[in-house]
Amino acid sequence: MDKKQTKTINENSKQEQLEEYRVDNSGKKMTTNQGLRVSEDEHSLKAGERGPTLMEDFHFREKMTHFDHERIPERIVHARGYGAHGYFEVYESMKDYTKAKFLQDPEVKTPVFVRFSTVAGSRGSGDTVRDARGFATKFYTEEGNYDLVGNNIPVFFIQDAIKFPDLVHAFKPEPHNEMPQASTAHDTHWDFVANNQETAHMVMWTMSDRAIPRSYRMMEGFGVHTFRFVNEQGKSRFVKFHWKPVLGVHSLVLDEALTVAGKDPDFHRRDLWESIEMGNYPEYELGVQMIDEEDEFKFDFDILDPTKLWPEEEVPVKKIGKMTLNRNQDNVFAETEQVAFHPGSVVPGIDFSNDPLLQGRLFSYTDTQLIRLGGPNFHELPINRPVCPFHNNQYDGQHRMTINKGPVAYHKNSLQNNDPSPATEEEGGYVHYEEKIEGRKIRARSDSFKDHFSQAKMFWNSMTEPEKKHIISAFHFELGKVESKEVQQQVVDMFSHVDAELASEIAKGIGASQPAGENESTVTKSSPALSQENTIKTPKSRKVAILAESGYTHAEIETIVEQLKKDGIIPEIISSALGKIASEEGKELEVDKTFLTADSVLYDAVYVPGGKHVDKLAANFDAIAFLAHAYKHFKPIGVVNEGIQFAKEARIDDIPDTEGKVYTDEGIVAVQNSDDLTGFSKELINAITDHRHWGRAV
Repeated sequence: MDKKQTKTINENSKQEQLEEYRVDNSGKKMTTNQGLRVSEDEHSLKAGERGPTLMEDFHFREKMTHFDHERIPERIVHARGYGAHGYFEVYESMKDYTKAKFLQDPEVKTPVFVRFSTVAGSRGSGDTVRDARGFATKFYTEEGNYDLVGNNIPVFFIQDAIKFPDLVHAFKPEPHNEMPQASTAHDTHWDFVANNQETAHMVMWTMSDRAIPRSYRMMEGFGVHTFRFVNEQGKSRFVKFHWKPVLGVHSLVLDEALTVAGKDPDFHRRDLWESIEMGNYPEYELGVQMIDEEDEFKFDFDILDPTKLWPEEEVPVKKIGKMTLNRNQDNVFAETEQVAFHPGSVVPGIDFSNDPLLQGRLFSYTDTQLIRLGGPNFHELPINRPVCPFHNNQYDGQHRMTINKGPVAYHKNSLQNNDPSPATEEEGGYVHYEEKIEGRKIRARSDSFKDHFSQAKMFWNSMTEPEKKHIISAFHFELGKVESKEVQQQVVDMFSHVDAELASEIAKGIGASQPAGENESTVTKSSPALSQENTIKTPKSRKVAILAESGYTHAEIETIVEQLKKDGIIPEIISSALGKIASEEGKELEVDKTFLTADSVLYDAVYVPGGKHVDKLAANFDAIAFLAHAYKHFKPIGVVNEGIQFAKEARIDDIPDTEGKVYTDEGIVAVQNSDDLTGFSKELINAITDHRHWGRAV
């Protein structure tokens, strides 16, 4: 881009551009698409009141034709998605590593749009299914759009893009009966896994808690592929990208995830929307791992292999900036559905490696956008338009949005002074890194890509005991739905190459034969960064359900709610009916949800205040189940005075006589006959901060 055309970019640049396209129909008269005012929109034009509809009713025809064509092809993968606007700011200049302008000035806030997604399911599937998650970010920079297209898992199933259609065909619903939806718990997926053993590492991640995140706000993101940073001096470094959520990395438990899918299939998108509306803006730090070119072969894995990660203990993550999501979409179709990402959308200073999966993706993304968005001009849709000027000779095609003047649409030319002309590198023109490449044309895999089990073993070694139990349970659930005994056995035998104990436990749960275990990986290395137990823990934006009926103790709730809110915790009153409930003191509270519309799986903790209302709660099976399920899912539970008796109704009967002292053990916080609830509040907040309490016997 010509430096004279450079536009100053700030966090509002994209919003200012989109404002031109935003339409508010409030107070407006209805018109046709051609601007003709409509006088009637309830009845079609007929020959008499009971006569046939007339073809000359152009308003009816336009309205119905538009409706018939409103759906566009959904994405083959990542169909279920949700987005938000925000901005990114770099902490310090990265000029030593890259010449990318948006990574130079800490004073510049680069606008972004982020789309989170599941991978396997259709647009109508649930948010909390076990699946990898997409984490795609579009940076609207002064040098053009840069798309960081990633997932919440740092590795992938396959090593070469030519196998991508086979992978997707295997994990999608089986073609003979179109089942199951949004799930890999079926024969064809696991048959593919067992017969393509490069999948081992990714499968360990998808069977872990990483595949059922608590929210998009508490989910890590990874660029997956190996890219390059190139600085002004032309020095190249290999780089991997990370998004680190400020709230830490947290997950649901399997039973909870399955229940949420039925209770609220929009759980993740609702959480994102409501958090932004409340001002609890999601934040992610951008981190990079970098390896000098001369160190490319110094590791016990191939750094270009997309089924391998770079252990953070060996290649530290340098945090270089932060992204804040602070605005919801105005229209999901116009923004989330029409946004088009492409890993080939880069800016000067960011380039590609020879990662064979990345090389294939550089083709497929453009190809699929052409079909999905109806032609080659999808880049002109408002959500996709760069905020910097763009000029080329591509004037035609469906849905052209600009009117380009003049007779010339080619390069080189003399009729238009050779405009638009290419920019030099000094003027910001993109120049590919000059990598020397030699080799014969061959269909083969590098020997350095043939180790499929070492990092899968490292992942297993890095898990805590609760995390290992969750992985085993996930295998039991998924393989338990596989009908082929042969496929089940193949998977058990395959994972004996990872860990003999893991394979043995899988076999026990699905009735398969015990594997020999003779070829178990001997890797002893672990990576603490892979365990979610080592993540950031904070109470901020956690949701607490307060179970109450008329007759609760108001002063107690008032004190504790005040303390919860001070720490950024969101309390909601759950009762048997909407409206207001009265306290023993005659004061009232507005009920937020009922036991019918809410569920403990939608909250991070439960608190039961004291008061005569406990008798009503104890007579309500749904209230008892609410607390019992929270206990089963290892969540914090706070009970005061009579609330302790109610806990016993939910089979939480090991709380001792506290009598004025705060009792706390494995996330259970209780106090009885105490006027000072500050200590109770503090301990409850500490329990909420820890998120889960795995030592609890349930």
